[in-house]
Amino acid sequence: MERIVEQGLLYDFYGELLTEHQKKIYEDVVYNDLSLAEIAKESGISRQGVHDLVRRCNRILQDYEDKLHLVQRFMKIKDNIDQLQKLTADEELTREELVQRIGLLSRQILEEL
Repeated sequence: MERIVEQGLLYDFYGELLTEHQKKIYEDVVYNDLSLAEIAKESGISRQGVHDLVRRCNRILQDYEDKLHLVQRFMKIKDNIDQLQKLTADEELTREELVQRIGLLSRQILEEL
């Protein structure tokens, strides 16, 4: 997964667990694409301080994912739903094959929930 997408997903799932200060700085880096120097000037901290805070936030968010696996589970469910959509568009499958594959995918989705 591309790093910026991964950062965004981790933040979407676990960002509320960061402090307000951490959230503000992290959002400026990841979502607002501000430079470390711009954020440092705006926040009244050093560029190195911003860099260290972003690295710490990345580590915190990744630690949550390592323990809870919410992003991983979300991605598995998303992949299964994508497969379901492809199956329903496949006109070469018999009704029986379609029912069997949909049943398998739906069970996999339920296991992830």
